[in-house]
Amino acid sequence: MSERDRRTAAAIALAAAVTGTALLGATGSATAAPAAKGSSHGTLTISNGTKKVFINGRWVDFGVKVTDLAWSPNGAKAAFIDGSGNLDVANPDGSGRVVVAKNPGGWTWSHPTWQVSPGDRRVGIPAKDNLIFASYAKGTARLEYVSATAVHGTPKALSLFGYPGPGGGSVPQTGNVWPNAAGSHGTSVYANVNTGDVYIRDDYLRQMGGVVTKGREPALSPNEEEIVFVRSVAGHDHILEEDLNNHSVRDLTPHATTDYTTPAWSSDGTTIAARTHNGTVTVPANGSADPTKVTSAVGMPAYRR
Repeated sequence: MSERDRRTAAAIALAAAVTGTALLGATGSATAAPAAKGSSHGTLTISNGTKKVFINGRWVDFGVKVTDLAWSPNGAKAAFIDGSGNLDVANPDGSGRVVVAKNPGGWTWSHPTWQVSPGDRRVGIPAKDNLIFASYAKGTARLEYVSATAVHGTPKALSLFGYPGPGGGSVPQTGNVWPNAAGSHGTSVYANVNTGDVYIRDDYLRQMGGVVTKGREPALSPNEEEIVFVRSVAGHDHILEEDLNNHSVRDLTPHATTDYTTPAWSSDGTTIAARTHNGTVTVPANGSADPTKVTSAVGMPAYRR
């Protein structure tokens, strides 16, 4: 049984005890069907805090400053932090921009990620179309969320609970940054600046999670089976990958002579894009080749399906 299956089984047992019902996935089994990998590689995009976003080899003017752009799972919408610190959603060309949440002032919002998952009416699990993001003010960082379809919505604190049993327990409620969600179960990963750990949050049933590894800037694979993250190795920032089933770790940049940061998965889970000081590189997710520079554009990489 994989680590994810063990976590899901534990959550199912807990929920069944509370509700008195058997929880079945869409296939009728005791666990939800695993998310399939994307069928396409996707288009590499880069946001750098200016009004222009690098999309498919050209710069597209969004009309407002764009920071930390992230694409919806179907590629139809972009979420980002604008020049006023608000959380916005727009079409892929920047048109149709909506302020999903207006920054009240004094807060720094960053790194939105889409959390999209279907509902299950049999067990009262609602469908989700949310944006999770990091919020920082008065020396405290935390994770918040808001509906992706809201207009001037009010963000709420994201619930964080630890897995029960061995290795579980409490998880930090503050110091959490860099959320990244993927797959069809609402699963997300994030980092904690105080502990230096990467955490996973499995949202299908009870929003439970726990520590995965030491590192920062994590990204979850489209099939929810691997994460990539940044860790300092011999004086440089490397991109490492961990298999969540067997906890094996692979260094995707073992010969690094520069810093590799802000990793992002391609839509089909085969490639990782990362930022360097002089451009953006890609590297195979299986570690079969060294990083290759694909553009001199520097910023936050993301893939649009």
